[in-house]
Amino acid sequence: MEQAEARLFDAVALRGTTLRNRTVVSPMCQYSATDGIADDFHLVHLGRFALGGFGLVMAEATSISPEGRLTYGDLGLWDDGQVAPLRRIVDVVHAAGAAFGVQLAHAGPKAATLPPWMAESARPAHANWEIRSVTDEPYLDGWQRPVALSRDDLDRQIEQWRAAALRANAVGADVVELHMAHGYLLHAFLSPLSNTRSDEFGGSLEARMRFPLQVVDAVRTAWPDSKPLLVRVAAVDNGADGIDIEQTVAFAARLRDAGVDVIDCSSGGYGGAYVHPIVPGYQVAWAAELRARVGLPTVAVGLITDAEQADAIVRHGQADLVALGREALADPNWPVHAREQLAQYDGEDRFDLHPLQSRSWLAKRQRQLDRSRATEQTRKGSQ
Repeated sequence: MEQAEARLFDAVALRGTTLRNRTVVSPMCQYSATDGIADDFHLVHLGRFALGGFGLVMAEATSISPEGRLTYGDLGLWDDGQVAPLRRIVDVVHAAGAAFGVQLAHAGPKAATLPPWMAESARPAHANWEIRSVTDEPYLDGWQRPVALSRDDLDRQIEQWRAAALRANAVGADVVELHMAHGYLLHAFLSPLSNTRSDEFGGSLEARMRFPLQVVDAVRTAWPDSKPLLVRVAAVDNGADGIDIEQTVAFAARLRDAGVDVIDCSSGGYGGAYVHPIVPGYQVAWAAELRARVGLPTVAVGLITDAEQADAIVRHGQADLVALGREALADPNWPVHAREQLAQYDGEDRFDLHPLQSRSWLAKRQRQLDRSRATEQTRKGSQ
C-alpha cells in the first residue's frame, strides 16, 4: 500500500518525541536575559508560540559558558541556577501542547558583541570579556580579537557542552539542537575560511570536522536516547572558497552516524557578503538535497511565510519540518491562520490546539466574519 504524503499539520515522531505538527519556531536571540537566566519576558515570548499552535518551540541560542555568549543578554545553561527558571517556561509550553527545544551554542569569534539596538559608545562594563575561537583571528576587521583555543581548552569545553546538555534535560526539553552555523564557534572549526589551524583540528575536512564531532559525541552520550538531537548547519558559506554542499553532505553523513536525528539547514557565516539570492524559501533546496543524499530528516528555514508554501515543502518531500523566525514574531498564531488557509483546499477539520485557540472559537470568529460580509453585501445591494 502506497504511503500517503506528509502534510504540514501531520504529527511526526522523532525517537521517543512526537511533535503535533511540522511547524517550528526557529531560535531567535532576544538579548533580554540577566546572567543567562530566563525571566517573565521569555515566558511570554515563548509561551505565546505554543498557544498559537506551533509543534516545536525552540528557545534562542543558549550558551554553554559565560564567555560563549553572543551578548551579555543571552540565555545560558552553564549553571544549575539557570535550570528552574527555564523549566517554568517548558512547563507552560508543554501545557499548551507543544514540544520545547534548546539550541546549545558557543558564539566563538562573535562573542561579546552588543544587542542590535545598543551603540558601541554606550557599551556597559559587563559587556566586556575575553573571547575564544578556533584561531586568534577576529570574525571581521574591527571586531574583538579572540584567544585561540588550546588542546586543553578544547578538552575542558567538551565537558561544558556535556554539562549543558544534562541541564537541558533537567529543564524538561524535548529536543536539543547544536548550533554549527552563522560564524559561531563550531562553524568556525568547520569552515576553511576561518579554520587555519595546523594541528589535528585544522586543514582537511576530516580534521575540521574533528572537534564538532567530539561535541556531538559528548552531547549524544549525555542526552537521553529517547530524545532527538538536531544540528543546525550552514549548508554553504557566503564565499565560493568556503563550505559547499558537498562538504556539508559529507559532514551530515558523519552526524547521522554519530546519532544526530535531524539537520536544520541554514547557510552563511563566513566569506564576506552573502552571494546566494535571497528569495522566498531560498534555503529549501539545500534541505532537500541533504535529506535525499544523507537519509536524515531536515528542517527548512528562511523566508518561509505562506501556508501553502510551507505545506508544499513537506508534501513534496523537501523537508520534514518547516521553521519560521521573523514570521512567527510577526504572527505568533501563524499555525492557526495557516490551518484555516489550508482547510479551504482539503476540506478537513484538523485543529488540535489548546482550548484558548479551540476550533469553537475559530468557528465563531468565522461566523461573525461571514455575517459581516453578508450584511455589507445586502447594504450595497439596496443602494
